[in-house]
Amino acid sequence: MERILVSACLLGQPVRYDGRGKGVASDILARWRAEGRLVAICPELAGGFGVPRPPAEIAPGAAGAGVLAGDGVIRDSGGQDVTAGFLAGAHAAVRLARAEGCRFALLTEGSPSCGVERVHGGYFDGRTRAGEGVVTAALRQAGLEVFPQNRIAELARAVDALENRPNPPRS
Repeated sequence: MERILVSACLLGQPVRYDGRGKGVASDILARWRAEGRLVAICPELAGGFGVPRPPAEIAPGAAGAGVLAGDGVIRDSGGQDVTAGFLAGAHAAVRLARAEGCRFALLTEGSPSCGVERVHGGYFDGRTRAGEGVVTAALRQAGLEVFPQNRIAELARAVDALENRPNPPRS
């Protein structure tokens, strides 16, 4: 049975910077939870941040891989460099994924940690830009396939293909 690393906020856990969750209503996610497939993590909590915390964004001109390589920073809304905590969370996510045998991850789009295809722009103006978060970059470098929460059905097809299951779920 494939295990799936998942952002804890997507399971409704109140771990986001604003103290809320970002629960996703999905029959697939509910089935995976019942089957014991899900391995929850909030990389920002694993990196030492509390709840609530100031919002943070990857500085303009960088993305997750650049932050991992030391070529980018993550700052909170007060201007403080919080890169070290985000890197610690990314490394914790990789360790957990390896320990649990995860080959897939389902992460929260837009986050400086978990953004898969988009992150906030670095100006704290609500705009997003193409790019990945530092956890996504670290997990991809570790060989995991990473999906955002709006592509659960695609993730389910990938899991089913590995497990050789016919008729993958649609929602």
